[in-house]
Amino acid sequence: MDAQQIRKLGPMLSTYLDEFGDCFGRSEPAGNMRVYVNGQLSDLPRKSIEPMADRAKIPPRTLQQFLSLADLDDARMADRLAQIVARDHGHPLSIGIIDETGDPKKGNKTPGVKRQWCGATGKIDNCVVTVHLGYAAGDFHTLLGGELFLPAEWSEDRERCRAARITDEMVHRPKGQIALELWDRAVANGVRLEWVTADEGYGEIPAFHFALDDRGQRYVLEVPCSFHGWLRRPEVLHRQRNSPHRPGPKPRVPRLKVKNLPILEARNMVKYCDAFRKQSWEKFYVKDSTLGPVIWQAKAAPIYLKRDGVPTWPHWLIVARNMLDLNEVKYFVSNAPAGTPLEAMLFVGFQRYHVENCFEEEKG
Repeated sequence: MDAQQIRKLGPMLSTYLDEFGDCFGRSEPAGNMRVYVNGQLSDLPRKSIEPMADRAKIPPRTLQQFLSLADLDDARMADRLAQIVARDHGHPLSIGIIDETGDPKKGNKTPGVKRQWCGATGKIDNCVVTVHLGYAAGDFHTLLGGELFLPAEWSEDRERCRAARITDEMVHRPKGQIALELWDRAVANGVRLEWVTADEGYGEIPAFHFALDDRGQRYVLEVPCSFHGWLRRPEVLHRQRNSPHRPGPKPRVPRLKVKNLPILEARNMVKYCDAFRKQSWEKFYVKDSTLGPVIWQAKAAPIYLKRDGVPTWPHWLIVARNMLDLNEVKYFVSNAPAGTPLEAMLFVGFQRYHVENCFEEEKG
């Protein structure tokens, strides 16, 4: 950017921050928000309270009180952000990205802290975990919303929650449920997501797939190699023959017929079944990296998932392997309609790096 473009950013940033002015109870906190944001975006070597306050010629205590005591309607702020994205960044290939991040913490007072998987350290660690919905559209990406994952042991100890200023309304919910609530909220604010993707922590749960199916949302979810399904639709019994001599309750229908196809793991479908074995691998460009273009090979075939004991309509099982390391294999499941190009589904499945960039930018 040249100097003239940089000078234009000041008024643009001010106009943008004005859209959040009514998210504060009074005008003073809204003004302090501008000071804090400008300080974070400045060239100060240290982005702590004192140098930012000195730069704006206000007492440091003013900014300290803003961060700890400001009357902020964070729900309205999140809604406003989604509305701005819907208004200014709609795109025919918009992708919602569900992911979580962990922040290491010491002690046991931070809301939601416990020993659990921490992505930042890559191991089980004492940390807090938050679930997020990101948005990627062309060269634009942002986080639409996030929510604290409250472990069950916290939810069951309301005194501990109150001491950490966690309201009684906030209880333990599975991460998949939090993700769906974030999706519902974004869509209610006008955001249109053409696709949704998530890692196998969400994709391994069939109920999460079905919840997106029920919402009419197209998705490409990474799944573990042990994910189950059928390559051919098994036969279903829709009507039970009357048998006056059969004791006990009537069998439930519809249900699978007794003699039927076995359900298979994704890795075994790819390894042993002709639907995959007779296909040739196709090469796809995924993205650029510091080492050059990232190229993967992939193939796909329709499969049927098991819901309420019977098969669903056809979904796609996609298998992809890294051409630089053929032992690196990923599996995806998509509810895209028949005829959807494999390249389109693979593109969506590899878009999670956008939200990872958002996490890095946020923590930096």
